[in-house]
Amino acid sequence: MTAQIEILDVQKHYGSFHALRDITLSIPKGQFVALVGPSGCGKSTLLRSIAGLETISGGTMRIAGEVVNDMPPRKRDLAMVFQSYALYPHMNVRDNLTYALRLKRVPKSERYAKADEVAKVIGLEALLDRYPRELSGGQRQRVAMGRAIIREPKAFLFDEPLSNLDAALRVKMRKEVRALHDRIGATSVYVTHDQIEAMTMADHVVVLRAGVIEQQGRPLDLYERPANQFVAGFIGSPAMNFVPAVTGADGRSVTLGMTKQALLPLDLQVAPDRPVTVGLRPEHLEICAPETNGAFPVTVGAIERTGSSCYLFSEEEPEIIIVTDGATPVKKGETLGLRIQPERVHLFDRESTLTLRG
Repeated sequence: MTAQIEILDVQKHYGSFHALRDITLSIPKGQFVALVGPSGCGKSTLLRSIAGLETISGGTMRIAGEVVNDMPPRKRDLAMVFQSYALYPHMNVRDNLTYALRLKRVPKSERYAKADEVAKVIGLEALLDRYPRELSGGQRQRVAMGRAIIREPKAFLFDEPLSNLDAALRVKMRKEVRALHDRIGATSVYVTHDQIEAMTMADHVVVLRAGVIEQQGRPLDLYERPANQFVAGFIGSPAMNFVPAVTGADGRSVTLGMTKQALLPLDLQVAPDRPVTVGLRPEHLEICAPETNGAFPVTVGAIERTGSSCYLFSEEEPEIIIVTDGATPVKKGETLGLRIQPERVHLFDRESTLTLRG
């Protein structure tokens, strides 16, 4: 597959601060890539470096096979959609969409024909004569995306475009952004701090921390096979439970270091008597009787019912979260047994935090 954007050993320094470290990433044409990570991880800096709004300190960056290290933003032929809609309030939707074409002196009839075409793609053909103040937040964001589409760029860059929207509209808009990407066959790079957005929208997810790519791959691969404890805790909601443990003498089990110690069977062979961290996803824990073979006991310290789901929080430290059916009959203070399939137990080296699953 042809790479539309190639990043090789890219560095970015702000004085003594090293913002991007040895970033290497290849984005094939037509792929939707999400850059995700906590605040300050470097995802927006990387996006701005691709756009040419930041000058990289080292490495090589190519767009459609051409080295663009020193190329100004206007010549890179990329379209950027920002967190703020940045629409011109005195222009209607049609003129907002065609503003870039107007600057290129494209004839008015051709501009407006293009606007009609793009408006159908983004579902705003009935609103071309309205002004931004007459639009909802979701409609304004679609105008901002349409303004990018009309330019027919080599790639689209999204910088947290949905973060200003309310929760319900965000869910709707992430479906629309993905559908739009599929419809026009675009190459898209999408920055978000919301791992749910990254998981549901992207073909390829890049997890960053402190300017370093911790792991990249298909969303489900990151969920099922995290490379280290950071990725395991970042991908998934609620976050993975982490419990200190020591491997057994046979290397086929672990003893959990909780108030009530318990033996947990493994489906892999590891070194005996090794300090490890066990990762347990809340949705993979099964409730059973405390005396059940292979189960470990916890006492319910708090309960949150959301309707369809029920979140249980253990009284013990470290706290364990369990996600179960909303109708589960359980009371605060009750002692439950928890079990998990051995293949769903994640195991990390205590010192390096790397996975022991290979």
